[in-house]
Amino acid sequence: MRRIAPLYPLFADLTGRRVLVVGGGVVAERKVRSLMDCGATVHVGAPALTPLLKAWLNEGRLTHYDGAFRESWLAGVWLVIAATDVRSVNMRVKHAADARRILANVVDDPELSSFQVPSIVDRAPLTIAISSAGVAPVLARRVRERLEGLFDHTLAQLTQLAGDYRPAIRQAHPDARDRCRFYDWLLDGPVMAHLRNGSTRLAEQTLRDKLDAPHQGNAALLTLITARSDDPGFLTLRGLRALNEADAVATDSRLGERMVSMARRDADRHALLPEHLAHPDRCANALLALFPTYQRVTALIAADDLDETGLREVTDIIQRGGVLCSVVPGAPPTPA
Repeated sequence: MRRIAPLYPLFADLTGRRVLVVGGGVVAERKVRSLMDCGATVHVGAPALTPLLKAWLNEGRLTHYDGAFRESWLAGVWLVIAATDVRSVNMRVKHAADARRILANVVDDPELSSFQVPSIVDRAPLTIAISSAGVAPVLARRVRERLEGLFDHTLAQLTQLAGDYRPAIRQAHPDARDRCRFYDWLLDGPVMAHLRNGSTRLAEQTLRDKLDAPHQGNAALLTLITARSDDPGFLTLRGLRALNEADAVATDSRLGERMVSMARRDADRHALLPEHLAHPDRCANALLALFPTYQRVTALIAADDLDETGLREVTDIIQRGGVLCSVVPGAPPTPA
């Protein structure tokens, strides 16, 4: 088995830096788009351009070198991407780049490349990159697809908030370990819950309040999962996250143990009996009784136990009791 050299992971700031793409087809078009999104000054060398590349050229978003590859195109370039369908041309580009100590990527040809473009999960400004060193791109894509589901798009908003308030966070938490605990709270606590509920202003206000009183107790959180089946395969990703983050799980006795098995092993278990679910007041009070013993509770309730009105009454009572509450519907079973 041949040894695959490990790659050095690198996130490059290309803002205002000249980058050359050799090739004018659809593959080059895809590379140009991502480079422009990063703020690079893009130069494209090719005898012909796709309609979209021509449109970008007419808009002044790129510079075009017309004709076959010339080594002079590499003047002032920070990195180059060869995206032609002729390997001999790609080899010329790579060798010319090596002679000038310019990093070069040859699309779908790792042996010719001095850097690889990873598969990414884009939650800008958060970016998660996955690489197989160019030898198993399908595997990298599969990993990316799984990570796409694990990290929802609210992480982009959370990352932006963390960046905006970084100086204030460092001032409020000068100790590195204390600051690390704060970031754990930011990711796992009410700020993220507010963002997932679409309450951006409330999320920011919660962050500011925590910075004003850094040692104040964390807000209590309750997540209600309404399940239409006891099959854990019908849990949504938000539901799985809530079960994995819970200190305690309260379960509708009708759902059995299959759903609960997806929770953290060290989470305490509590039963919601039929009499608890017979009326919204009783359900809400049974759940409120778990606080303040626990900070994060997830409740699994059969969807037909509480109609939409009843569920709204439960969440209203919970929130009036000082506990942040969100509802996560379970995915409906697929009809036979």
